[in-house]
Amino acid sequence: MNLKIILKLLGFVFVLIGSSNAVAQNYPMKSIRVIIPTAPGDGCDILSRLVGQKLTEKLGWQFAVDNRPGAAQQLGLQLLAQAAPDGYTLGCGQSGNMVIVPHTYKKVPYDIFKDFSPVALMGSNYLALAVHPAVPFRSVNDLIRYAKANRGKLTFGNTGEGAFLHLATELLSKESGFSYLNVPFKSTTALITDIIGGRVDAILGPFNTLHPYVTAGRLKLLATARETRAPNYPDIPTIAESVPGFSSGGWFGLIAPSGVPKEVLLTLNREVNAILNLPDIRDKLTVLGLEAHADSAESFGNTIRADYAKWGKLTKDIKYIPQ
Repeated sequence: MNLKIILKLLGFVFVLIGSSNAVAQNYPMKSIRVIIPTAPGDGCDILSRLVGQKLTEKLGWQFAVDNRPGAAQQLGLQLLAQAAPDGYTLGCGQSGNMVIVPHTYKKVPYDIFKDFSPVALMGSNYLALAVHPAVPFRSVNDLIRYAKANRGKLTFGNTGEGAFLHLATELLSKESGFSYLNVPFKSTTALITDIIGGRVDAILGPFNTLHPYVTAGRLKLLATARETRAPNYPDIPTIAESVPGFSSGGWFGLIAPSGVPKEVLLTLNREVNAILNLPDIRDKLTVLGLEAHADSAESFGNTIRADYAKWGKLTKDIKYIPQ
């Protein structure tokens, strides 16, 4: 290759770099659509709306939330994977649809490692173990003893076979050595209605969803699934106090279609992290039972890979058959 060709190639590379930097400096230049693969009120929805409102105020362009629930949250992520990689269509990925669904469904219309780029891990929640007030146990140890003495009699509800809450319950069952009867529901509302009605014994579900019913006396909270006791609820024990090492919760992060310019991803990560560090945002999330996370896109990617391996191992250990 002669010198003229080499210089032309180098010039082309510099033009691309300059163009990419210009895109980042001018981004955004129009409204941004954020696809939420769940119905309103989910952790993804709450975080995306809070962060989106602040981004709208700061950057001057609307961050429009677009709820697209369906097919175990696969519909919304499929739409995101098919979107143009220009930074103007983003989405919310969470532990269920990104690292569990690929292990529990035979056909998934996206590849989490090839079709998406992590932008920012916005936050996480933690699960809690709650029961109907009339059940014959008042602690995690009581529940485990009851389940072992009454094999297959204890009923646990969840939001679908192979979904996050189901596998979290399977993990608790495996690490505690008890068996239970799985009762899947099509929605959290239907599940909680049946627990309150005494037709299901227990649920390992999102703390922020269960807490209002506990406060009203309609459910009894046995423990949270955090590694340590929640700062706002120091009297509530953790499951780990009875089952050493157990913790379970979900995370919610901003993701983009694969191919979005790196400079745009860095801009988004920086802006989102600045918002997540605002005291009022952190306070709002704490009240809702959510925790803010401000970290790099690389760290978010590591979380995705680690949890993908964790839940993949569990599905193999329990010999789960993909649906």
